[in-house]
Amino acid sequence: MALDRCADDPRPFIEGAKATHPSLIDTEHRLAELYHVTNVPTMIWIDERGRICRPHDSQFGTDTFSEFHHKHSEPYLEMLRAWVRRGEGALDDDESRRLQPPVTEESQLARAERALAWHLHGRGATEAAARHFARAGELAPRDWTIRRGSMPIQGENPFGPGFFELAGEGAPEYALEGITPTRDAETDATS
Repeated sequence: MALDRCADDPRPFIEGAKATHPSLIDTEHRLAELYHVTNVPTMIWIDERGRICRPHDSQFGTDTFSEFHHKHSEPYLEMLRAWVRRGEGALDDDESRRLQPPVTEESQLARAERALAWHLHGRGATEAAARHFARAGELAPRDWTIRRGSMPIQGENPFGPGFFELAGEGAPEYALEGITPTRDAETDATS
């Protein structure tokens, strides 16, 4: 699922991947609100019963930006394959719940400010929208779905100077950081 302004934004990536599954576009950021997603791309393991088996963390399905974030996708993809093929790696309900990012009053208010900003932007009230986008960013400074996600809406390149300034402030934090794959792909392939 893409968190974007419209279907045309992720279209080149979807078509380039030759996806054989449905690709959804969430212009309202409902997914980010439901799962408290603070950065994209992100991975969430949800089983066939709708149970979250691993909350989102900072793993990647490709190596497109590995030079920037210093993570390679293969160890994570190998872990994902082990879950799909052999049922290994899923967390129990208590552990999965414990590791999900906490929903705070500030984070909820930030998401409300972002939703109001998006609504105002859609009505052409760009100055008012900009104020609410800024307030959302103040309330949730480490939530990149709010801060970076508002950049293209406001005419700013989400990979441009504003992004690198944001990255300099520090990346979003993830509870799974310490229990995600750390071995390299070669080690994983032979174990």
